[in-house]
Amino acid sequence: MVAGAAVILVVAAAVVVRTQWLDSVTVSSGSMAPTVCTGDTVLLLRLHGDEAAKVDDIVTFPSPQDGAQVIKRVVAVAGQSVVIKDAQLFVDGRTVNEPYVDHASIVGVYTATVIVPSSSVFVLGDNREVSIDSRTYGPIPTSIIDGRMLRDLWHDCG
Repeated sequence: MVAGAAVILVVAAAVVVRTQWLDSVTVSSGSMAPTVCTGDTVLLLRLHGDEAAKVDDIVTFPSPQDGAQVIKRVVAVAGQSVVIKDAQLFVDGRTVNEPYVDHASIVGVYTATVIVPSSSVFVLGDNREVSIDSRTYGPIPTSIIDGRMLRDLWHDCG
């Protein structure tokens, strides 16, 4: 009887962890390639409300355009200035080293300078040529971020 109760307790704990703190999702777009590719399965730490997102975190949230779940990289946080000049990212006036971005594939992208508002982050896809991100819909409120990527469980950029 004690063993049965232990099994029920372990299963219940696993369900709570899975539904409250961890999740896995399969990526449906190539906007984060080569870091995360279409078809990859990623492990997420679920975020609740306004938990802090840091620069370089890869996060998931519903798209402000259509509500579809998206995955992007945080490149700037509240109070920072962001601009892209000739495909190069600058945060607070400093060049950002982005070894995961193929700058040669991006044809002269420029943006206006944006100051990220409080309780918001600026997100970009690593595959800048095809990504729809904060360049289109602006900074996103941290309150809509629902997950932070912990690990790519199945990586296949074939």
